[in-house]
Amino acid sequence: MAEQLTSMLDNRSLPGCRRQLSRRPRIEQAERRLRDCARLERGSSLIETLVAAGVLITIVVGLLPVFMLATQTTYAQGDVATRVTEYAQDKMEQLLSLNKDNIIFDGFNDGTTDTTVFPAAVNALDGTTSCTGISPYICGLGGVMAASSTVGSIPPAAPVTYFVDYLDTNGNLLPSSTGSTGAYYTRQWQVSTDSTSNLKTITVVASSVSMKGGAVSMTLVATKARNCPDPLATPGSCPP
Repeated sequence: MAEQLTSMLDNRSLPGCRRQLSRRPRIEQAERRLRDCARLERGSSLIETLVAAGVLITIVVGLLPVFMLATQTTYAQGDVATRVTEYAQDKMEQLLSLNKDNIIFDGFNDGTTDTTVFPAAVNALDGTTSCTGISPYICGLGGVMAASSTVGSIPPAAPVTYFVDYLDTNGNLLPSSTGSTGAYYTRQWQVSTDSTSNLKTITVVASSVSMKGGAVSMTLVATKARNCPDPLATPGSCPP
């Protein structure tokens, strides 16, 4: 039988059969391509999907701390930083605005206005505060101060009564009787005189509670000059 088939294939009278046999490799190649396409269109198996999901979850969990830190940093540098700046400016403006309506002669020697309450209480006018202007009950801008002296304090660990107040998360002033309980923001300030006692330097520091990466704070510095002639000034202290 094999000899017969060989003879038939060698016979030139069967050209159609030879053409079909010559096309067979191309048919097999096309079939293989069809099978490859079918496998691609088949989609992923459940196991492959679970493996991919596991890899994705592992990556996300690893990056989660980075996202959390970025969020906290944005919050600290954005909202909180803006707030502490605003609260420091408010206190500075309040101290600089102490004038003859609070105590005689432009407020430079104001030592009886309690600015830790709102509205500020003026002992010299209504006697509603313990700010007598005499140590240790000095408020306002320190009263009549000697040259090169300082009242108040700005280090967070050393607040001074009448020179520190506390705000809640919304920026509302907390009662002085509660101290730092429930406070989210702290404002401290100090007043220093120069060697002539004619110029006072006011320093205000507003800070938030400690967050990841530390507390956010803002320091403002301003000066207030004596308005001469000042009846409360030491004789000869005002320049001619």
